[in-house]
Amino acid sequence: MATQIPHHQVSTGNEISGCRIVRSFGIVRGITVRSRSVVGNLGAALQTIVGGNISIYTELCEKAREEAYELMLQHAAAMGANGVVAMRYDANEVAQGVTEVLAYGTAVQVEHSA
Repeated sequence: MATQIPHHQVSTGNEISGCRIVRSFGIVRGITVRSRSVVGNLGAALQTIVGGNISIYTELCEKAREEAYELMLQHAAAMGANGVVAMRYDANEVAQGVTEVLAYGTAVQVEHSA
């Protein structure tokens, strides 16, 4: 089993504060494909009538991003990395009501600065 990468060693920037990048492993990604159940879609349709935040879809999106993020960290750790820089999310609808969420970045090995 791969070592878990600490969340504070993941950055959307090109560096990690307090650390020096000593090796780059290349691109890593985590991908998940999600859809809402018929019951969930009905609940969301009712929420759209009222307006405001559609919490059913918000929860679905949050879970999809979290899963993609964790899969990306697992991929990076399996390569021997202990950090990820230039981390991003992307999402695409692959079919009606089915969304792909991708978390990606560059896996790196970092050392803490003295």
